[in-house]
Amino acid sequence: MTEFFAAHGSDLIYKTGEHLYISLAAILLGIIVAVPLGIALSRVPKFADRFISLVGVLQTIPSLAILAFFIPFLGVGKLPAIIALFFYSLLPILRNTYVGVRDVDKGIVEAGKGMGMNTWQSIIKMEFPLALPVIMAGIRLSTVYLIGWATLAAFIGGGGLGDFIFDGLNLYRPDLILAGTIPATILAVIADRLLAVLETKMTPKGLRESYKTAA
Repeated sequence: MTEFFAAHGSDLIYKTGEHLYISLAAILLGIIVAVPLGIALSRVPKFADRFISLVGVLQTIPSLAILAFFIPFLGVGKLPAIIALFFYSLLPILRNTYVGVRDVDKGIVEAGKGMGMNTWQSIIKMEFPLALPVIMAGIRLSTVYLIGWATLAAFIGGGGLGDFIFDGLNLYRPDLILAGTIPATILAVIADRLLAVLETKMTPKGLRESYKTAA
């Protein structure tokens, strides 16, 4: 173990940073696109079901195929890896945002309108906060998935912990495979826990209390 860190310690730190960069860039793009889109789709439920089903088709395409698809357009490296992972992040966030906002108690929404709130104010002050636990569940799921899938970025020269895994497979070195697998797993667990804490902090206090009572 000591010999491994002496030989690969600096590379491990660098590759972990690359892995985080690729994963977080993809998930942030997913949030920026999918959350507003999910809120907008909640206004047109008949179209939303068809659209979300179409996006779901993306999840059935093998991740390596998606990565390879972008090579002719974007070349190799981190950018095509981030774009490919971004497509994989969309469905859980989009679906959870749509369902979360759609299922907000209509009585609360009507009460807000009765107080003079317009649609935008209703979304920002009531619907989004009340739907936040469901939205965050989608973000957490996407984040965990993407941190695992980001190992495939090495396939197109994107770097990250996947480099260790691919080198280990090519050289028949289990230690290199573990050097890529274990940190990626740890990153996924830490990210999930941090997002759980963030979800708790962002959820309105009254809603948190109701969840505790229900539990």
